[in-house]
Amino acid sequence: MRIAVVIPALDEEAAIGEVVRGVPRDLAGEIIVVDNGSMDRTAEVARAAGARVIPEPMRGYGAACLAGAMAARDADILVFLDGDRSDDPAEMPLLLRPILSGQADLVVGSRIAGFVEDGALTSHQRFGNRLVTWMLRVLYGLTLTDIGPFRAIPARVLRDLGMEHKTYGWPVEMIVKAAKKGYRVVGVPVSCRKRVGRSKVAGTLKGSLLAGYHLLFTTLRYAWRR
Repeated sequence: MRIAVVIPALDEEAAIGEVVRGVPRDLAGEIIVVDNGSMDRTAEVARAAGARVIPEPMRGYGAACLAGAMAARDADILVFLDGDRSDDPAEMPLLLRPILSGQADLVVGSRIAGFVEDGALTSHQRFGNRLVTWMLRVLYGLTLTDIGPFRAIPARVLRDLGMEHKTYGWPVEMIVKAAKKGYRVVGVPVSCRKRVGRSKVAGTLKGSLLAGYHLLFTTLRYAWRR
């Protein structure tokens, strides 16, 4: 199986090299870093660490993830993780195992069920997770504990989902669309480390409010959409 790792990145010069080097090369046939308009040396550092770097000038987490997925044309399985070092790429086998064994179609890494380093998750991140996962259980019958960014999905499944959200709603859109189409969505425990640098989302009030709005709105939006 050809596996591609997609890492969206915006001003992650301090962390991206370590993240790329941490990806198990015996599993990943390709590592794609999507530079989402960085003003620092993110692209240069990622390229030096061994990644293929592609630009995505349209700002937005979803836009960057989609650009990376489209660039990985030959991949059978896509793995998504953040470029700030909060996800541990060495744990990729945990996400891939349910797919490779035929037990799942989308695997989401659960930071809540795994080990969380002190200070890695803010209180509003934890609250938001509880609220959205409760909604996923009520509206879609899913028993997830997290909607984290570290996840694996077959490329054919992702194409079938017809992803649309260009910003913060991408992670939950993937989950709810998979559930609506009858794909098997499971969570596995993963670690969560303190990110390097300040978060553009959880580290600001505006980012937190926007992310919360898009996650909740997207969860509700697809519940009654055919």
